[in-house]
Amino acid sequence: MENNQEEKGVTLVDISKEMRGAYLQYSMSVIVGRALPDVRDGLKPVHRRVLFAQSEMNNRHNRPYLKSARVVGDVIGKYHPHGDASVYDTMVRMAQDFSLRYPLEDGQGNFGSIDGDSPAAMRYTEIRLTALAEELLNDLEKETVSFGPNYDDSLLIPTVLPSKFPNLLVNGSAGIAVGMATNIPPHNLGEVIDGCIHLIGNPDCQIEDLMQHIKGPDFPTCGVIAGREGILQAYKKGRGIVTIKAVAEIVQVKDREEIIITEIPYQVNKAKLIESMADLVRDKQIEGISDIRDESSREGMRIVVVLKRGENASVILNRLYKYTQMQTSFGIIMLALDAKNQPVTFDLKGMLEAFVDHRRDVVTKRCIFELKKAQERAHILEGLKKALDHIEEVIKTIRASKEANAAREALMSKFEFSERQAVAILEMRLQRLTGLERDKIVAELAELMKQIDWLKFVLSDVREIYKIIVSELEDVKKRYADPRRTQITGDLSDLEDEDLIADEQMVVTVTNTGLIKRIPVEEYRVQKRGGKGLKGMETKEEDYVTDIFSASTKTMLLVFTDKGKVYWCKVHRLPLGTRTSKGKSLANVVQLSNGESVRAILPVNEFSENKYAVMLTEKGVIKKTSLDAFANPRTAGIIALTTDLDDGVIDVKISDGQSDIFIATKEGMSIRFNEADVREMGRTARGVKAITLAKDDVVVAMEVLEKNTKDTILMVTSKGYGKRSETGEYRIQSRGGVGIITQKTTDKVGLVIGTKKVADNMELILSTDKGQVIRMKVTDISVLGRNTQGVRLINIDEKDETVTGVAVVAEDETATEETPAPEGAPH
Repeated sequence: MENNQEEKGVTLVDISKEMRGAYLQYSMSVIVGRALPDVRDGLKPVHRRVLFAQSEMNNRHNRPYLKSARVVGDVIGKYHPHGDASVYDTMVRMAQDFSLRYPLEDGQGNFGSIDGDSPAAMRYTEIRLTALAEELLNDLEKETVSFGPNYDDSLLIPTVLPSKFPNLLVNGSAGIAVGMATNIPPHNLGEVIDGCIHLIGNPDCQIEDLMQHIKGPDFPTCGVIAGREGILQAYKKGRGIVTIKAVAEIVQVKDREEIIITEIPYQVNKAKLIESMADLVRDKQIEGISDIRDESSREGMRIVVVLKRGENASVILNRLYKYTQMQTSFGIIMLALDAKNQPVTFDLKGMLEAFVDHRRDVVTKRCIFELKKAQERAHILEGLKKALDHIEEVIKTIRASKEANAAREALMSKFEFSERQAVAILEMRLQRLTGLERDKIVAELAELMKQIDWLKFVLSDVREIYKIIVSELEDVKKRYADPRRTQITGDLSDLEDEDLIADEQMVVTVTNTGLIKRIPVEEYRVQKRGGKGLKGMETKEEDYVTDIFSASTKTMLLVFTDKGKVYWCKVHRLPLGTRTSKGKSLANVVQLSNGESVRAILPVNEFSENKYAVMLTEKGVIKKTSLDAFANPRTAGIIALTTDLDDGVIDVKISDGQSDIFIATKEGMSIRFNEADVREMGRTARGVKAITLAKDDVVVAMEVLEKNTKDTILMVTSKGYGKRSETGEYRIQSRGGVGIITQKTTDKVGLVIGTKKVADNMELILSTDKGQVIRMKVTDISVLGRNTQGVRLINIDEKDETVTGVAVVAEDETATEETPAPEGAPH
């Protein structure tokens, strides 16, 4: 039986082996030829073929639109022998500004919508390349990339495009292959280019260094990324999950509130999102919504959720985030084909390195091509110049020849011209015999020789290649970069329950032993200067209030310690107490290291790159660091300033970088200098000298003074004395000097314990080591000269009691009525 089959030309095979082999071939075909992008140009084969076909058709951004059907026909007829729907769908996606961060197609007509509407048929729409897409194709004709045969070996198509910018990171990519998938988010063009330039200049840089430039994904539909941990994991390991949230605002309209949604997460269908909201309302999973309207237009997205009277908008918004696609997860998988067509999971640095290597290869090949062309042209010009120098003999030789071939041979033999030079001479027009034309030839030859020398120099030094790459990247950034759309906030856990917290003003107190609490500001009624004060906190004999300040429940607190570390905490996470309660240990709120003491707590509402944390130590060392460096909360804290063993942080303030710094010492000295004298430094830097101190003197306080401020400087001493002085009394000095006298310090007045910048609409809260607290209007405190002792602010036991804390609050932070308190009267 077997022999008979073999005689008839039938070959017996193992069906399982055949299936395995066929499936493997199919898998590799899908991986390499369909689903995964190339790391160098960020394109899959179908995208590359579409762009190349349009380039060949001259369907460029400055040319008229062409019918989409015509482009699709060229693509499937020449390069992509598949269904026209797959090619048109590719073109449509590259034209949608809600799908690609930087569209590569300029479409005219209906190309679909974020509501999921289908695009018009290809016979109705028109298309052309965008200017940015042409940056992927530039220099294609200069032998910069390899070409391969198309499906029937009749044409050549590029295997990769030259790609002047890192398109894979800029526009992202998504695809499902066999046994693997890719899902790369889009990024901001300017940030990615900055990252590339940094990598070129610092090849040994770490991913954290690159993330100083590339903050994270930047989606075309904007939104907010909650948390940076997923971004860091993706950039380090090639895989990570980021949470994207819609941007919503609560507004008051007449007698009810409305939720206005202006941005939604990437790849979320707006119509389906609204439909899911309506379903939740119908099924009573979310109550309190009376109407949902889609008011989106060309000006932008606007979804209005109208609430019923008396409903809490924050609670409903929180539920919308929880139960709808107003909050989604994006799983990042940075999988792409490398230069050898092998699927590789890249980290951020590896992906940028692959692009930079590709550009180095492209620029090198382009220089070789241009050098070859320049040398060929120079060779022709040298022949023409030589011919013009012997024009009579050349003409005589040509006229003596019977035919063109004989003339060419005669020129080559008699004048030692090359064949190309001889052909060029024979094809030369008679007008080239004029003196002006000869000068043009000489000038062109001189320019070509300069170009040849430069190209040889570039090809001899790879550093020059990198300079060209950087220059071209900067040019692309200058012409096409735009501001970031997607904002990145802190950890998601910091955002979940905050919407349910009422925005209330609180007074936060901290004691010497580290007890902290928050108290509603209304608990302190206004008193007259010189009163005995209210009992503010029950304290142990050895404990006393050291810090007291005002902040909102939703404010982020940066907790700075004497060791130069910083921790994070929301005000609403602090224990709520009363005036007489003891509070809770700060060590239970933030994870302080052993031996650390809190020196400053800064309320921060936004971590801006244009705001700075100015840190000062007891020994007069000052440092300025951007607030953005503290935007990523860590449970264990981070180093904010590296201090000496015998020194410690005494105060930290927020500034705008354009103000003056005012510093006061225990012995009553002070100095004022321009903040520009302190350069911006990294988190772990040590800082520079701010003031030269006397032997036993130490710094006790610092204030940031804005230019042309009308505020006054308030001084408070340990014996309860104080005064206000005009800021104009403190002249600008050079950083590092000994300063000038700001307060007379005597046994009666005591030493300086604090200084505050105050305005007339503020109120002052003083606390003592015995737990006594008093609140008064700032205007009740006299404005006196700089070198005076001041007036009594609070009556204290002059032997055992001292003032330890001073804070100011805005006068409109409480609605309590003023309660007169004659000096010395108990309360």
